[in-house]
Amino acid sequence: MRNDQPRFRRCRRAAVAACQALWLLALGGCGKPAAPPPAASAIRAPASVARATPAPATSSAAAPASAASAAPAAAIEVMQLTLGTAVDAAHRITAPGTRFAPDDKMLYASVDTRGQTAKATLNARWRYLEGDGQLIRSISQSIAADGPATTTFTLHNPDLWPEGKYRVEIFLDGTPVIQRDFEIAKP
Repeated sequence: MRNDQPRFRRCRRAAVAACQALWLLALGGCGKPAAPPPAASAIRAPASVARATPAPATSSAAAPASAASAAPAAAIEVMQLTLGTAVDAAHRITAPGTRFAPDDKMLYASVDTRGQTAKATLNARWRYLEGDGQLIRSISQSIAADGPATTTFTLHNPDLWPEGKYRVEIFLDGTPVIQRDFEIAKP
């Protein structure tokens, strides 16, 4: 029995190592596009972008529940995209800009819409342009509105952002509708 213990431990260690390798491989592939990796000399977007959280849409006019469920989806239009580092309780940007510091932990994209819809999907795609347009994060949020509304997307990075040019693209039901370039640079 003693001779089997070292063998058991070796098998157990190999199984644990194999599980860890598979887990890292699966984690590494999450959310990445199928594009080839950038050249080794290219600056890469931070791998430690911790979370990107959509904030709820707010509307100045609420439709009754029965009317919203009975009405077909109607036209909704994206009016404005504002970027910034702070938002108020209504999810509107309070510190707008297009140039941010590397140590700004939170970046917000606030999308103003108008019109009516029982269901639509807004998607924000954050890209690092210095990294050949590398996708940092894609965030989708379903919305329903009856009048003007604001939807805010949040991108959080606990580390320093690499300096360079970035872009956020907004899609409405899969169709690109507006984009805004911004820069991360030392003040």
